[in-house]
Amino acid sequence: MSPTDFKRRQITGRGIPVPGNDIDTDRIIPARFLKAVTFETMGEHAFEDARKQNPEHPFNSKVFQGASVRWGIRAIIGGSFGEIFAGNCVILGIPCLRASQEDIEWLQKAVARSPQQAVTVDVEKQEVRFGDRAIKATVPDGPRSQLINGTWDSTAVLLEAGAAIETTAGKLPYVKGF
Repeated sequence: MSPTDFKRRQITGRGIPVPGNDIDTDRIIPARFLKAVTFETMGEHAFEDARKQNPEHPFNSKVFQGASVRWGIRAIIGGSFGEIFAGNCVILGIPCLRASQEDIEWLQKAVARSPQQAVTVDVEKQEVRFGDRAIKATVPDGPRSQLINGTWDSTAVLLEAGAAIETTAGKLPYVKGF
């Protein structure tokens, strides 16, 4: 596989509105569930504590089951993101787009009214489309470039450059011997 197999230019899927501010990673996946070696079962515990405290939490609602813009989790739209969280998302190929509070509130209400309708997150155009409306949603230039060019997966990039790395390593005196 090459980096072009990993391009994240546009993601379409059903959304799930999660209201609130300052949602830290321990609220998303409580630390006690971070013992797994892979990510395969981690999604089962998304917002676990909040879901137990609030039976009306969107992640408990059957109408949002299968939503992939946030629940699957293939893209996230919010007002802002912590630097480490956003960086970790890029490493996983998950775009985090920033939109205005007004647009986020509109999108959350629209998705709540029509949960089966698809949301299109266009990383390249920096917009989110729902129905006949598009809202501006930005991604910083560096992560945006990595996502749309498919270079967010550093392992794939290294594997693609394997021959060039071997050639360069062979020229280094401390690798080939003095």
